[in-house]
Amino acid sequence: MANAVRLNHLEHKDLRVNSKNSVKLGDKVTSTLTYPSEFINIQREYPILFSKHPQTGDFQSVVLLGLEKDENLFLKRGKWQANYIPAVIAKGPFLIGFEPQEIKGQVVNSPVIYIDIASPRVSHTSQGNAEDDKLAGEALFLENGEQSPYLQQVAQALATINDGANLSKAMFDAFSRYDLIEAVNLDITLNNGRHIKLSGNYTIHEEKLAALDGNALEQLNKAGFLSLAFAVVSSLANVRKLVDLKNAAL
Repeated sequence: MANAVRLNHLEHKDLRVNSKNSVKLGDKVTSTLTYPSEFINIQREYPILFSKHPQTGDFQSVVLLGLEKDENLFLKRGKWQANYIPAVIAKGPFLIGFEPQEIKGQVVNSPVIYIDIASPRVSHTSQGNAEDDKLAGEALFLENGEQSPYLQQVAQALATINDGANLSKAMFDAFSRYDLIEAVNLDITLNNGRHIKLSGNYTIHEEKLAALDGNALEQLNKAGFLSLAFAVVSSLANVRKLVDLKNAAL
């Protein structure tokens, strides 16, 4: 968080954030991280895949947005073509930080909001021209110092990421325990005959999931991971949507 500072309404009351989706603002990405806390929303719109972290080798969840490098098929003329935007995209130039706070006599690390002030999305108000300020982007705070509706949405996206990050390892441990993770290659042929192959990803083994015994199903369900496994399986149907979007752009 080299360029990130702790957000507060006194120092940053004049900041504006451009919340529009744009290639120039960094939304031209083929995939991005996603989290268990948003799988149910994600699976309605996008394919969910697993990949291995290049340094640690740990599994992580990704949402597929395109079929080639630097391609986001859901971004069209500055608008996002889906009803749900992944939290990593929706959070914009904001990040989660942690600070020790005393709660009920105990010191705990509580999440707080940071902002990357070097982001091209961030600007200051012009101090006098309300229309220019509006064009510059979203206000972060109301006149009384409370969070603006936009910042409340950002806080929700950050909470989704934080909650999901805390669930991720336990979820993958459970999937691995029941041998549910399998490698998957996507072989796609476009209408113009071009062939695209995406490899190095993983998904849930649908047959092994269906064959789990009652005890395994109960344990996964109690942990909240059974519905997530089915969401991953269901999400792969959205590969067809990506192909359709790609063909439409040819």
